[in-house]
Amino acid sequence: MKRFKSPRQAQQFLSAHGPIHQHSHPRRHLMSAAEYRAHRTHAFEVWMQETCVRRAA
Repeated sequence: MKRFKSPRQAQQFLSAHGPIHQHSHPRRHLMSAAEYRAHRTHAFEVWMQETCVRRAA
């Protein structure tokens, strides 16, 4: 469990973590399996693009 040195540090982390978590963890119970797989594939592609990770050939 991460410990924060101050409430400000915790708030900075949480303000960035919320949108990232929502992007990568959809509400599975509201989707079909195909929709969920498509959403996860898209989220992974965006993550790869934003982090500049290249796939090995």
